[in-house]
Amino acid sequence: MTLVTMTAFFGWMTVLNLGLLMVTTIALLAGREKFAALHANMLGMESADVKKAYFHYLANLKIVTLVFCITPYVALKLM
Repeated sequence: MTLVTMTAFFGWMTVLNLGLLMVTTIALLAGREKFAALHANMLGMESADVKKAYFHYLANLKIVTLVFCITPYVALKLM
């Protein structure tokens, strides 16, 4: 793989993952109560615990996107 190909790959991977993060965040914020009630019933958890799990999911997705997508892309652009 060339440097240009890898830069393009990580650039598009960053765009797709940030899009996924935005869509997921908007969906969870828009239907927070409905999703929390649905998942609480499915998993046998309290609604408050499900909302905490949503927060952890979004935080982990953001960290993974930063570490595995944005950082390599910026490093390749700096080369």
